[in-house]
Amino acid sequence: MAQTPETSQVMSASDLDRALTRIAHEIVESHRGVEGLVLLGIPRRGVPLARRLGERLARIDPRFSPEDAVGSLDITLHRDDLRTAAARTPEPTRVPSTGVDGTTVVLVDDVLYSGRTVRAALDALSALGRPATVRLAVMVDRGHRELPIRADHVGKNLPTSRDERVSVVLSAVDEVAAEDEGVLIERGRA
Repeated sequence: MAQTPETSQVMSASDLDRALTRIAHEIVESHRGVEGLVLLGIPRRGVPLARRLGERLARIDPRFSPEDAVGSLDITLHRDDLRTAAARTPEPTRVPSTGVDGTTVVLVDDVLYSGRTVRAALDALSALGRPATVRLAVMVDRGHRELPIRADHVGKNLPTSRDERVSVVLSAVDEVAAEDEGVLIERGRA
């Protein structure tokens, strides 16, 4: 995504990498290790962020296995805007081999805004089992909550107006990006 006068970059690709590394260290510290830890990415951009976070956790503590403890959680059928929003194709839910019962699940997403996506993720997660604890890691918290939800781990707090759109551009998801571009704000495109 090319920058225009209405678009500005607030985090570079290297800023994203540093934020993910910091979040990984925060997770290990708050969880007191990696035992019983599961990461579930919320499609679309939360899934590659969860994978990258899992790789960093494995570097911090080799007992963490991204192959066994990182998955994805589709929330499509749990959204509260199904009747009013454009149809979305469900993406696969992949639960790690350990399951979620009794674990600490870290939900991973790109941008926390109203909180409705996270509410849908909590509903989808409860259909899979009963974790001991659920935490939330996001790359950007832009405010404007409509539900009482907050992130436990945040890459960047970014106060925005409602008429701005925040995009985390990742090469793994965005065809327009040959490599990660970072976090962009587009004004007038909420």
